[in-house]
Amino acid sequence: MSKVTEYLAGERLDDVALFLTHEYLDSEGKLPNMGEEVENGYILVVPGDDGRRAFAAGTGMDAMQFAKTAMDNDGDIDRDMSGGVCPDAEPDENHETKFIFSFAEAQNEEVGGIYEEGDVIHAYAKCTCGTAYSDRWVVEE
Repeated sequence: MSKVTEYLAGERLDDVALFLTHEYLDSEGKLPNMGEEVENGYILVVPGDDGRRAFAAGTGMDAMQFAKTAMDNDGDIDRDMSGGVCPDAEPDENHETKFIFSFAEAQNEEVGGIYEEGDVIHAYAKCTCGTAYSDRWVVEE
């Protein structure tokens, strides 16, 4: 089972996942060799602190600061972490996901809401139009 599959299944709660398009990564560089290639880029699953540093290296932004800017703007991020749908996109416009930062949180019945249903994946995306948005979902068993 790949790291990405394990992450999406809630089996790597201490790791973070990153989706970075080809424009952010040199295909000969180290980061792509650590990740799984998808149609428009790479998905990397790495230990939390390393992932935040990799995100900063790949995007020039602090991961948690980026998450704070995106968290109040709901959008749809693909459950396989390979892209998303910008909330500012009109039906005839072509918006593409530039990058995604994600972390998982263990089930917590005391918190309530979706957290009592199972592990939750939090994902934060940046669109080519500049819009930052977020999504979260319960890991499906």
